[in-house]
Amino acid sequence: MATDFSSIPIIDISSLVAKADDPNMAEDPAVLEVVRQLDKVCTEAGFFYVKGHGIPDTLVKGVRDVTRRFFELPYEEKAKIKMTAATGFRGYEKIGENITQGVPDMHEAIDCYREVTQGMYGDLGKVMEGNNQWPQNPPTFEVIMEKYISLCTDLARKIMRGIALAIGGSPDEFEGQRAGDPFWVMRLLGYPGVSSENGTNVMKNDIGCGAHTDYGLLTLLNQDDDINALQVKNLSGEWISAPPVPGSFVCNIGDMLKIYSNGLYESTLHRVINNSSKYRVSVVYFYETNFDTAVEPLDTHKTRANGNKKFERAVYGEHLISKVLTNFVDE
Repeated sequence: MATDFSSIPIIDISSLVAKADDPNMAEDPAVLEVVRQLDKVCTEAGFFYVKGHGIPDTLVKGVRDVTRRFFELPYEEKAKIKMTAATGFRGYEKIGENITQGVPDMHEAIDCYREVTQGMYGDLGKVMEGNNQWPQNPPTFEVIMEKYISLCTDLARKIMRGIALAIGGSPDEFEGQRAGDPFWVMRLLGYPGVSSENGTNVMKNDIGCGAHTDYGLLTLLNQDDDINALQVKNLSGEWISAPPVPGSFVCNIGDMLKIYSNGLYESTLHRVINNSSKYRVSVVYFYETNFDTAVEPLDTHKTRANGNKKFERAVYGEHLISKVLTNFVDE
């Protein structure tokens, strides 16, 4: 349902955040205005900025700062937490080890997932079993990331309560068996800047991250304030810039929400190209369904109005694992 949008809208969600756990939130005029805006942007673009989210700016910047400090370390230090299949695909990847559509991406990363204990999801979850590999340097890394993950999880849950109303359901549509025990993913990303030799820009591949959609429900992107690199594809095939807006998160919806909405809401293609000379850091938090949930279109007046069910049931964990197993080069 994406359109020929030419910019990414900004929504002040402060009233939704304040009232998200109020039993009467669906009757609050300020909340309903946020819900109206969410419905519009999820239908037209699948991407939007949120301000008034309540997560302290010191923490938002702090997670980027410790991420940058880690990426500045020598490779030998970063490789102490190298990602492998044996680590449940958690840990550090050097530049070129992440693959999108068969092409190496020009970024380095630390990949983190909600920790999965042995047997937690039976055979379905075996690939993802493991604990996150947190660096010892910088020494504050684990503490700041755990706090950030907790706050992002709560914020995403509240935004999803607004989206539940937007799609014509009840506020708790995405709780219980659907996302009451949400899985989450976080990628800490570093994109090298363009180097220059004899006045000519030099880079093996300028695609920091190739065109893709996200897998779950809702993404919260925390990106450097001074580098414009994220691009979102509209219906006409144009790449629309999503420049940083200080104090905000960029949000976008994922494949599972597209299914739940019966195609009303689009998981929009996006990519990253860092044409700046500066090294770019972004911290991307993905809020997902329960790992073992079978996702199918919701039965609401809005989804029914969009015609017969357009999607087969999809198990989120299977979808995630199919991506994980094809997205990395293990050297």
